[in-house]
Amino acid sequence: MILLLAPVVVSATGLGLYATLLLGGLVVVAVTFLAVFHLPLPWVEPGGGALAPVYLAGLWISLVASLCFMAIYSWRVAEERRKLQAALAATELLLSHEQHVNQLDGLAAATAHELGTPLATIALVAKELMNGMPADAPMREDIALLQSQSQRCREILKKLTSFSGSFHAHLHAVAVSHLVEDLVAPHRDTGVDLVVRCEGDKAGEPHGQREPAIVHGVGNIIENAVDFARTRVDVGVRWTADNVAIIVEDDGPGFDPGIIDRIGEPYLTTRRRDGTGEDPEDDEDGVGLGFFVAKTLLERTGARLYLSNRKAPETGARVEVRWPRDAWTARAG
Repeated sequence: MILLLAPVVVSATGLGLYATLLLGGLVVVAVTFLAVFHLPLPWVEPGGGALAPVYLAGLWISLVASLCFMAIYSWRVAEERRKLQAALAATELLLSHEQHVNQLDGLAAATAHELGTPLATIALVAKELMNGMPADAPMREDIALLQSQSQRCREILKKLTSFSGSFHAHLHAVAVSHLVEDLVAPHRDTGVDLVVRCEGDKAGEPHGQREPAIVHGVGNIIENAVDFARTRVDVGVRWTADNVAIIVEDDGPGFDPGIIDRIGEPYLTTRRRDGTGEDPEDDEDGVGLGFFVAKTLLERTGARLYLSNRKAPETGARVEVRWPRDAWTARAG
């Protein structure tokens, strides 16, 4: 009968709690059945060798007690091992995540250094072409556009090299709705209709600092929505007594259901939109780092990101960035 304990111990170390309890209950039923209905020992005389009821009761109690102790102990040891393995896997994932972020710092500095000279040359040549071209030349407008875009690239690279300190002058308390308006303003002239809606008691609107992480993270989400939208982007600002949320929705093709759970991983991009013919980058592939950086920065401020597609019949992506109210209010101090 002692062999009946072995399957329960094996189940406790390798299977779940429900399966172990089910198997343990089955063993208790089997032991009880054998204690009541059993045959006499084969090597004694017929009618002899009957076991005393007290001995049978003691044997039953010892087996059940041993079963419970061994199963509970084995299951707890196995459960601690499973938790330790899960914790190690989560730690490795976080370390890998942080390693990607640290690598991006060096990549940004190297990019700014390498592209500084070519951009300066482009700006100089464009300026010389502009000075030597007649005022009514048809190419004058294109060269002016080239100048403005090269200057924009130089400003972006300058921001990359001084990301940690370029916003210090703006670290003052600002209402969340005003912050969103500032992030939406650069995209007003892109041909996409941007609508900002606020939900909440105006008197109780939260204020926070214009942190670089929030500015870059939410700004990147709005920029992606503008790039993928067909005609309209809705930016909602909602605050309650418990949380503060910024919701960005567009009317584009939305997230691919096959990779929506993996969006935000480094080097995973949804930039290509085959068949739509609406990509402003002519369907060129991105490297998938923009949203990864934005998600990482926002999570460091205490935010949680929720990605989904809009409910039918509407189309498009929906990104909600939500902070606890206490975390947002603490920034105002």
